[in-house]
Amino acid sequence: MNERIKRLRQASLDAPNCLSAERALLITEFYKSDAAHGVSSPLMRAMAFRYILSNKFICVNPDELIVGERGPAPKATPTYPEINLHSMKDLEILHSREKVSFQVDEEFRKVYSEKVIPFWSGKTNRERIFGNMTPEWLAAYDAGIFTEFQEQRAPGHTVAGEKIFRKGMLDIIDDIYLAKKELDFMNDPAAYDKREELRAMEIAARALIDFAERYAVKLDRMAQMETDLVRKSELHQMAEICRRVPAHAPQTFHEALQHYWFVHVGVITELNPWDSFNPGRLDQHLYPFFRKEIDEGALTKEKATEILQSFWVKFNNHPSPPKVGVTALESNTYTDFALINLGGVKPDGSDAVNELSYLLLDVIEEMRILQPSSMVQVSKKNPERFLRRAVNIVKTGFGQPSLFNTDAIIQELVRQGKSLVDARNGGASGCVETGAFGTEAYFLTGYFNLPKILELTLHNGRDPHSGRQLGLQTGDPGQFNAYEDLLEAFQRQLTYFIDLKIRGNNTIERIYAIHMPVPFLSLIIDDCVARGIDYVAGGARYNTSYIQGVGLGSITDSLTALRTHVFEKKDIAMEQLLEAMRRNFEGYEDLRYRLLYETPKFGNDDDVADEQAVQVFERFFKTVDGKPNTRGGVHRINLLPTTSHVYFGSVMGAMPDGRQAGLPLSEGISPVQGADVHGPTAVVKSVAKIDHLRTGGTLLNQKFSPDFFADDTAIAKVAALVRTYFRLDGHHIQFNVVSADTLRKAQETPEDYRDLIVRVAGYSDYFNDLGKDLQDEIIRRTEHSEVTS
Repeated sequence: MNERIKRLRQASLDAPNCLSAERALLITEFYKSDAAHGVSSPLMRAMAFRYILSNKFICVNPDELIVGERGPAPKATPTYPEINLHSMKDLEILHSREKVSFQVDEEFRKVYSEKVIPFWSGKTNRERIFGNMTPEWLAAYDAGIFTEFQEQRAPGHTVAGEKIFRKGMLDIIDDIYLAKKELDFMNDPAAYDKREELRAMEIAARALIDFAERYAVKLDRMAQMETDLVRKSELHQMAEICRRVPAHAPQTFHEALQHYWFVHVGVITELNPWDSFNPGRLDQHLYPFFRKEIDEGALTKEKATEILQSFWVKFNNHPSPPKVGVTALESNTYTDFALINLGGVKPDGSDAVNELSYLLLDVIEEMRILQPSSMVQVSKKNPERFLRRAVNIVKTGFGQPSLFNTDAIIQELVRQGKSLVDARNGGASGCVETGAFGTEAYFLTGYFNLPKILELTLHNGRDPHSGRQLGLQTGDPGQFNAYEDLLEAFQRQLTYFIDLKIRGNNTIERIYAIHMPVPFLSLIIDDCVARGIDYVAGGARYNTSYIQGVGLGSITDSLTALRTHVFEKKDIAMEQLLEAMRRNFEGYEDLRYRLLYETPKFGNDDDVADEQAVQVFERFFKTVDGKPNTRGGVHRINLLPTTSHVYFGSVMGAMPDGRQAGLPLSEGISPVQGADVHGPTAVVKSVAKIDHLRTGGTLLNQKFSPDFFADDTAIAKVAALVRTYFRLDGHHIQFNVVSADTLRKAQETPEDYRDLIVRVAGYSDYFNDLGKDLQDEIIRRTEHSEVTS
């Protein structure tokens, strides 16, 4: 990287996380004003969006080529009091917590205590949600049976498609006018509501144009004062770009990136839509601009790289807004989960890898920062060179890029009812979640604790952690005569809690549709404008709600232990096992040894264990898949934890697989930490036995010793492992390339390992920024030293 990018990158790394009161103050001012009264909900949200963009500070950082910040400075993180309200206690926790603190100055505290908290108390969407949940839902939520994404985040886990690189805001306004003309007030009872939504969309589109103009004015003023002639010329050029985009469709490489970034800032200013909003398949969207300017001599590869690297820094300037309540203490690390997709196939199914794909891989390797995260879509159509280039970056050990199976993603989306072209244009966002880019609103509704359902089953519906009767009374497990009796009881508990979760999901979706529409986000996702319906109300072409299953390895090993020892060998009585679990295996060390070391384990290509994983998967899938949401779509499953496997384990006692109380569960679809002892090929064969194609994403972590990646032969073996797994229809795989010894040393002397980055779940983070429970869990993951060919 050149000197400019080195300065930008270092400034981003050095910028302190802090909370900014700017957005909270502006949204409070607007809601208190006369303008917020007597208008429809979409219009109110659009006018609030316009008010924020019209009054927020215009920040231009030294050296940068792409402008626009979420707050008034890099890493100055806004809050969203209309969604959830930080208490003064939350602010103190965020300010003083040991890991990843957010500075909260006296001005912020004063604004919050005197203006924000008094106005929003009792009015937030979080309070609205909890006030509408049943006692049974609240009890299950409190017990850690499931989480709820929307209680602190707005819906919007989505990815931009080609549209925003081909249309400007004025083009979209033309589409709005056409949609208005087609409203049928004679026969469509929703025509009025649609008109209000379309009016709101136009306000939001024009607000972003005006926001860019404010930047143009600022840049021109800076240029007038600039004495360095090169920078003066750059500032004038950047001002011209801001006057062209986002009003008009971009015409150049630089314009395309700036255009997208204004849209990005608009989306995350309107609300905090579970973050993850990103440009998706960047090499596909940018390649026409890149190729045209390279051929004309208007752009060099070096300049394109510099602009891309400046673009990368913008993502890194945006830590995710921190949470409230107990999660302010628990969720130390949260990136924005923006996931850049590279590779894959074109709409006609041919190889999509191009020259820009490789240039972007160079940017990823050289920048080596947490955000944006990156992935490569690997299809059988893609050249081996592309996969090996990605693996060569993986071996450097900062957890990027992750690897995804394009051919599986396409089959997953087509099975869900997407057109083949929309499926080919799709990919993954956030951690591993599949979506049709630019056309789908896919909501992540929360994590679901599968091992907890088994724990409740083994206690006749009573939660041993809290002592409360949470589930159904499905029978005394000591009276089960066969393994099938246990599975039937498990199924009854699973159905009860899934239905409880989905009823809550549907209520929450309506709350957002009524109270928190997003007219700006609706502009850029097909077919919201054409339908005149908001993104959160079902306006998108496809509308999916996901429930994320957690702990597949843990529940598999627990069921295998029960089947093997209680029902088949009958060498452990159910009552004896339950008593050992109640005592956390104290005094039952020999029994625990048998459970740990004399029982088949998931992840070793052992059908005795793996068939329990298939059994759980099938039951989870059939209980969720196809159940309707309120947006004209249905619920689907995926299997990923982020960091919830640590939380879920903390609210559980000991389990039949020998796991002791409070320890983390297995993460993703990975085996229990340390249980896979037959190498990575056995792991991929085990996890491939579930049907990934009926999910919306699965997450598989592997850990390799850095010594393994010593030569090209090793790189080829890892590439072959990936290809093999993907031929078995695996969805995703990612690697931690770091030794357990290094991680232990980093725990002991963190000051010596400040730049150590590890793969956590579907994202990377600094090892020092992780809580000790999560650090220990990563250390326990099996470290493979070789891949057999």
